[in-house]
Amino acid sequence: MSDVIETFELGFQWPTIDPFLFCVHHLDRYPAGNEHFGPAASLAGRDLGSDFEGLDGWRMYHGATVPGFPQHPHRGFETITYVRSGLIDHSDSLGAQARFGRGDTQWLTAGRGIVHAEMFPLLDRGEPNTVELFQIWLNLPAAAKLVAPHFTMLWGEQLPHHAAPGVDVTVIAGTWDGVVTPPPPPPDSWAARSEAQVAIWHLRLDAGATVRLPAAASTAGPATRRVVHGFAGGDWSIAGIDLAPRSGALVDATRDLTIAAGKDALECLVLQGRPIGEPVAQYGPFVMNTRAEIEQAFVDYRATGFGGWPWPADDPVHGPDPARFARYADGRVERP
Repeated sequence: MSDVIETFELGFQWPTIDPFLFCVHHLDRYPAGNEHFGPAASLAGRDLGSDFEGLDGWRMYHGATVPGFPQHPHRGFETITYVRSGLIDHSDSLGAQARFGRGDTQWLTAGRGIVHAEMFPLLDRGEPNTVELFQIWLNLPAAAKLVAPHFTMLWGEQLPHHAAPGVDVTVIAGTWDGVVTPPPPPPDSWAARSEAQVAIWHLRLDAGATVRLPAAASTAGPATRRVVHGFAGGDWSIAGIDLAPRSGALVDATRDLTIAAGKDALECLVLQGRPIGEPVAQYGPFVMNTRAEIEQAFVDYRATGFGGWPWPADDPVHGPDPARFARYADGRVERP
């Protein structure tokens, strides 16, 4: 079998395979901000509440004043938000809030149900505000679909790196080559099981550089799957197979493979994991195993609001101070 099993182009939403459900690369070059932390620019012509067109290089998403995603529910899976630039303001139905970005990762287990907001405050009123992030949805097995919701901050300063000449690898999840190990994921995550072989790695290569992508450790059960997304740079190759800019590949995870940048610098996001192998029923923000469980999620959300919304606005923003923090539901405050 070829080391490169399948290749594909990268659009706004990327192809994923079990145990991953969804991956989006958000890159919005917002203008300077205004006094309300939104863009100091006309919003005319935008479909406010559902602005995904990328007019002028940026989107409001579901925000009307500040870009982002006002309060919305989730059940049955996890969101992993890895921020390259800009800031994200998190608020949730547990009473927790956070401001994170610039290399940080928030790992949120929705479990039995949580409501949260993810807003992109534009703090710089004199210069453009670029926001770049990846949001990844990782499934939960049936036994963990209704666990208590939980979030963990993996601050950029905590995340380890593998460095080599012309190469830097940020290790968000999963040990790199048996040596570089990141902070642990949430306790009920599929990634918390060593046999699940979940890995999330961000690779940066200088022009002409190469890196050996280490084989996944052997494990009992279904074969580990690995997808490499080459999201920035020019032509590149993996295992000697030439690939175009902004393309990805499903590769053989059991073998060491060489990734090579062409004449331009290259950035890749690697998603790896052993499949959960259970039925997936998804409707909007809920991911369960059966249609009946999806219907029950809607019933429960209408009845309980998954704990209700304790904040005075649907789209809270945490003020002008750019300092990053996490304030957990138990009152504990954490800073990088």
